[in-house]
Amino acid sequence: MNILVINAGSSSLKYQLLNPETEEVLAKGLCERIGIDGKFTYKAPGKEKIDAVDVAMPTHAEAIKAVLDALVDPKNGVIGSMDEIDAVGHRVVHGGEKFAKSVLLTDEVMATVEECNPLAPLHNPANIIGIKACQQLMPNTPMVGVFDTAFHQTMPPVAYIYALPYEYYSEDKVRRYGFHGTSHKYVAGRAAAMLGKPLEELKLISCHLGNGSSITAINGGKSVDTTMGFTPLAGVPMGTRSGDLDAGILEYLMTKHNMDIKEMLNVLNKKSGVLGISGVSSDFRDLDEAAEKGNERAALAVEAFEYSVRKYIGAYAAAMGGVDAIIFTAGVGENSKGTRANVVKGLEYMGIKIDAEKNNFRGEERDISAADATVRTLVIPTNEELMIAMDTAALVRG
Repeated sequence: MNILVINAGSSSLKYQLLNPETEEVLAKGLCERIGIDGKFTYKAPGKEKIDAVDVAMPTHAEAIKAVLDALVDPKNGVIGSMDEIDAVGHRVVHGGEKFAKSVLLTDEVMATVEECNPLAPLHNPANIIGIKACQQLMPNTPMVGVFDTAFHQTMPPVAYIYALPYEYYSEDKVRRYGFHGTSHKYVAGRAAAMLGKPLEELKLISCHLGNGSSITAINGGKSVDTTMGFTPLAGVPMGTRSGDLDAGILEYLMTKHNMDIKEMLNVLNKKSGVLGISGVSSDFRDLDEAAEKGNERAALAVEAFEYSVRKYIGAYAAAMGGVDAIIFTAGVGENSKGTRANVVKGLEYMGIKIDAEKNNFRGEERDISAADATVRTLVIPTNEELMIAMDTAALVRG
């Protein structure tokens, strides 16, 4: 079965064609600068690489067509015709409380997805544009929506409710939603396989650490708490996002610096996090390099990030009444041995200990636990595209 996975942004579109049964990636690439001048990238094993060539993409429809044309191209294509694409899986950022799992995208479902647009105004409209472009070009191919928020819909009310007047939840749907759900779901399943135990019997803490970061408590395969909230701004400090902070700071700074709410949100989303603390970069590799050269603010930024992750591990172990394994995933989690070591430093009392030699690597699936650890520490590269393809295939078969 061949599944085309689409992740559409406002001016870009990532794609992969893969077989969820064999996990083979047949082709992948990127459409950039949609609506501007159009850049197209295509990679397929054993085929000629197409790297950022100019392709007219006034809308997402032309971008999708460029993808389909490349996939069936006589020279560089990987399938004989579009009929070999069994279904399309679309990443959709926000499903609100409407969707607790992936769904076939019928007209009725699409109308409900559009109702969630106010909850993710920068992401959902772009996701919907990508879906409609595919529907236009592939009217007979099943389309599936896979939601970043769906995995977290198992959170109990005590975890998702905010201490605001209740009508803001009941009428305006203000609550914790959580994000990165597809990633957390994927690595939880891989952790169960690595540990040789049923997922339903495990208590896991998944640390998706990158430019955007979130920590999730997973009990019996279900998300029971997560750090991101009503928006992806909450939780630990991130590349440019502030993470948790006292809301009173907003009023103080807006008054003192004569900022409106848009300016304030721009500061919180694009000028804060480790970039804001360090004044150097949002890239953790740059921060490590600067810290090694004696930059104290860069060192502080990294330490504040690691400290926050460590706090949430402790909190979520308490919330679940224990933990069987800690998972590190995403760009920083998979590749930074220093961050992994520093995050778990001091958690030996919980049975969390790593082996320094086992931890000396990048980007592989490994158990890095010390021999005497009672809680396992796992590094699992995330694969959101494969998870989307697996969900899509399961729905189409069903």
